[in-house]
Amino acid sequence: MSKYSSWNAPDVEARAISIPGNSRRNRFSLRNAAWALVGAGLAASGFYYYSSQHKTPRSHLHLLPESGGNFAPCRGHEHSDRLKSFQQCAIDNLLNTGLPFLENASPITVDDFEERRQRLAEALVAEDVDAFVVEPGYTFKYYGNVSQPEWEVWEPEERPFLMVVRPFYDQTGSVKANTTFLCPSFEAERARLLGMPFTEAIQIVPWEEHWDPYTTLQESDMFSDLTRTPRLMVDEEMRDFIQRGLASVGFDVVGLGGHVEEVRQIKSASEVEILRAVNTGTVEAVRQMRKCLYPGLTENQIAAALDDALRAAGMEPFFDIVLFDENASNPHGGTNGTKVLEAETFVLIDVGAHLYGYSSDICRTFFPPFFEKPSENEKTLAPHIAEKLKVWDIVFEAQTQSIHQFRENYTAASVDIAARNVIDGAGYEGTFTHRLGHGIGIKAHESPYLNKGNHKTLLKTGMAFTSEPGIYLVDKFGVRHEDILLVQGDNDPELLTGSRAVGPWDP
Repeated sequence: MSKYSSWNAPDVEARAISIPGNSRRNRFSLRNAAWALVGAGLAASGFYYYSSQHKTPRSHLHLLPESGGNFAPCRGHEHSDRLKSFQQCAIDNLLNTGLPFLENASPITVDDFEERRQRLAEALVAEDVDAFVVEPGYTFKYYGNVSQPEWEVWEPEERPFLMVVRPFYDQTGSVKANTTFLCPSFEAERARLLGMPFTEAIQIVPWEEHWDPYTTLQESDMFSDLTRTPRLMVDEEMRDFIQRGLASVGFDVVGLGGHVEEVRQIKSASEVEILRAVNTGTVEAVRQMRKCLYPGLTENQIAAALDDALRAAGMEPFFDIVLFDENASNPHGGTNGTKVLEAETFVLIDVGAHLYGYSSDICRTFFPPFFEKPSENEKTLAPHIAEKLKVWDIVFEAQTQSIHQFRENYTAASVDIAARNVIDGAGYEGTFTHRLGHGIGIKAHESPYLNKGNHKTLLKTGMAFTSEPGIYLVDKFGVRHEDILLVQGDNDPELLTGSRAVGPWDP
C-alpha cells in the first residue's frame, strides 16, 4: 500500500558496509545500545512530540475514563504520567523479548554490491543493452550505496551525476561489470569521498560547467569499442531532462525491463535475512505495544509510542498509520489522529520501518486487550461485534488463498484474484478497493505489483511481496492483514513476518 506519513524526517538508510571478518551483527551489542538509548529517545521526543507534529490541540490529549466509561477532562500531569508509562511499557515489552529477530541480519557488504553489479552486467548482455545508467536514488543505492539525499542534501539538482555500468568480456571470455561515473569536475573529489562499495578506486569521467555533460559521456572512451549507437537502459527514477539529454546526443535510451529489472526484484540471502528481521521485528513491536493499551489513548499517541519502540530496537520508522473503526474504512486514513480508543474499537495499524536500508511494511487489525474475548460457548454477540469478527475472518481467508498463489511462474494477477474471489464470494464485492500487494526491498513499494490486471508478470523464486487484502465498510470500520512472503519455487512461499495473525485478540 502507498503510505502517506506525516512524519517528515529524512529517510535514514544504512550507510554501513561490512568488512570481511566482521560481517555478522552483534545482537548483544545492539540490544545493550538499545536499552541505553531508551531514556534518551523518550527525552528527545517528549510527551507532546508526536501530537505537536500533527498540530493536535492539547485538549484532545487530556482525557481519562470516568468509572462509567465516559471520558472527562483531567489534570495534564496525571495524563502525562500515564502516557509516559504507556510509552515505556511498549519499549520495555519489545526489548524484553531479547530481539531474537535481529540475530541473522547484517549490513550489506562490499562483496554483495560487487555481486549485484556482476548480475547486472550479465542481465545487460541478455537484454542486448550496452549500459545501465542511473542517478542517485533507490536504484543507485542498490548498486552503489548512495541515495539522493546522501549526494544532494538540499534538493535534486540540475547537474547530472550518473553511474554507468557496462558489461565487458575479460580474457577468459567471461562477462564482467565495469562501472564509471559521469560527474561535475568540481564534485569529483566529493564523489571519491563517498566511500562507495568498490574494491578499487572509482573511475570518473569529469565534465566542466560550460560543457555539455551528455556529449562528454558520448565522446569518452567508454563506448569506443561499439560499432553501433550505444543502447542505454534507464529506470523510472531517471529524470526526464537527463533522458532527453542523453537521447539528444545520439544515445538509444530504453526503459527498465526484462532481466535487468529482475536483478533487484530477486533477493539475495543477505537481503532476505534483513527483510525477515525488520518485518518480524515490526510485527513484534505492534504485538508488544498492544499489551500496553488503555482506554482514552488517541491514534496519534499510539503511533508515537510504536515509533519509539521501533527506534529502541534499532529500527527507524518511516510511516505509521493508526486508525480506529470508521477511520479505517479509508485504507490510508486522512483523519487528524485524535479519535479516542474504547473497548470495542477495531484498531488498524499499518507501519513500516528501516533496518540496514531495507523496509518493513506490515498491517494488523485487532481489538484492544481490555476488551474481553467472548467465550466459545457465547452464542449472543452484539451485531456490530459479530460483523467485525466475520469480516476479520473473511480477510484472513482471502490472504490465505493468496498465499497459495505465490509460486514460480504464477502470474501477478493470479495472486490478487485468489484473494478477491474470497471477498467477493462472501458478499463483500466492491469493498476490497486496492491491489493485493507489491514487491518490497530497499523501497517499501517495488515492482512487481500484484493487481488483477497484471497477467504479463510471472513470479520468480526469490521475489518478496506483501499480501494485504482488506475490506472497508464506510462509516463502520476497515480490516486489513499484511504479511511479507518470499517465493520459493513450486512450494508455498516463506513467511518473512515471523507468524501471521491468529485472531482479533492475537494479532
